[in-house]
Amino acid sequence: MPRMIFVNLPVADVATATAFYEAIGFEKNEAFSNAQASAMVWSDTIHVMLLDHDFYATFTDKRIIDARTESGVLMCLSFDEREAVDDIHRKAVAAGGREMRAIEDQGVMYGGAFDDPDGHGWETLWMDVNAATGSPAEQSDVG
Repeated sequence: MPRMIFVNLPVADVATATAFYEAIGFEKNEAFSNAQASAMVWSDTIHVMLLDHDFYATFTDKRIIDARTESGVLMCLSFDEREAVDDIHRKAVAAGGREMRAIEDQGVMYGGAFDDPDGHGWETLWMDVNAATGSPAEQSDVG
């Protein structure tokens, strides 16, 4: 089994959160979803579990923060092209998210950040790895 990451997020409403994540490109895994939780798949190795507050609370004895006013984690999604960064920002805002930081073009890096409806922050990033690391450029369509 490959190494995987499962990000567990407390959400106020599982159905609303699920609709948001589907709108920005995640796929719901029905086999691991129910009224209390939705298993959302980004890639073969990255999954986000959307858990209603009561269910999330069964995994921790800590207070659940209000991600709209406090930050506990900031996640980042990477993309193969700049246009994909633009696309997910448009989809996030249209689906009820909030642009947290406008997209910035820093030459070798391009990205911004948005919040989901519950306030969980997602950064977005496209990077020209060869230029950023000083590696010799390979033939590619990146640019």
